[in-house]
Amino acid sequence: MADKFKFALAVLLLVAGVAGFYLLAEQAMILRVLAVMAGIGLAVAVAWQTEPGRRFFDFARESSAEARKVVWPSRKETMQTTGLVFAFVVVMALFLWLTDKSLEWLLYDLVLGWR
Repeated sequence: MADKFKFALAVLLLVAGVAGFYLLAEQAMILRVLAVMAGIGLAVAVAWQTEPGRRFFDFARESSAEARKVVWPSRKETMQTTGLVFAFVVVMALFLWLTDKSLEWLLYDLVLGWR
């Protein structure tokens, strides 16, 4: 029950930050943006105190750690793979074009005699 209250408070703080942006229409833009940023910051701080919030931030931390473990391809490997994909696309395009023209010739010229 406490988590639901905290989450509702976080949503209200977020809405208050956005509302502050519009209520401060006569003020400088930096103050309006700071109102939104304060609302977001306070909402995140309150949401962090809930059990789902803690689980989410643990998940985000673990995801970031896993992303750092990924072995990204080198520039050479990326260029080679991209070249292979382009070559395959060109070969498939030629194959499909030849198949289309062959079937067109077969049906229209030989079978139906339309040309």
